[in-house]
Amino acid sequence: MQHHFYSKSKREQNQIQLKIGSFALLINSLALSVSFFSGFYLVFFLSLAITLSIVAPFFDVPSLKQKGSLVYYSSLLVAEREKKGVVKIHGGSLFDYVFVIDRALNGTQRTNFILQQYLEGLLNLINDFEAKKNTAVKIQGTSYILNERTANRIGLKIIKTDFLQKFILVFNYFPLLISSSFAKGKLSFPNLRKSKSFEGELIELMQRKQNIQNLNNKLKRSSAGL
Repeated sequence: MQHHFYSKSKREQNQIQLKIGSFALLINSLALSVSFFSGFYLVFFLSLAITLSIVAPFFDVPSLKQKGSLVYYSSLLVAEREKKGVVKIHGGSLFDYVFVIDRALNGTQRTNFILQQYLEGLLNLINDFEAKKNTAVKIQGTSYILNERTANRIGLKIIKTDFLQKFILVFNYFPLLISSSFAKGKLSFPNLRKSKSFEGELIELMQRKQNIQNLNNKLKRSSAGL
């Protein structure tokens, strides 16, 4: 897995997090000052909510990885621990985008690379559970990049997004905005209506393993500009 944050020493990781935390503190201190002198405290609370949603992954994700609560199956696909026969997967956060995506790639190449990492992660997840002889599990996730056609090709089906997931998406709109812009190499406002929740039995993904591999190889060549 090529992830520039985890390839750094613990001291370097702590220094990065300290800089991010200090910058967030500075922004919120300025917002508090503006609110204090204007009497309009909504500015501070909005600033606090937005900065927290943006910087949180830079602290939460490494911590959850260290605890074993999150497992990286590729640079841009992580999974929670299996719970009651369900494995919840997540595409890379803004934290991962910053430390993984090559800035030399154009927008199309970046999008292809992200999707390719999703597929590579699924392949590694399948192999992992096959090795554990634990294939009676269900895969669930939410994405605004994976479309219904691709999902069906690899053994996933679109399901209704529940209220909690919709709330999480709305709360995280600003980090999603930055991630979407980062992925496309230009300012890009994410359409939350296009985000889709999906699920599928692992056994079905295993049956489509060759399809996933073929698409993964195709996207790998495309993202490399071949």
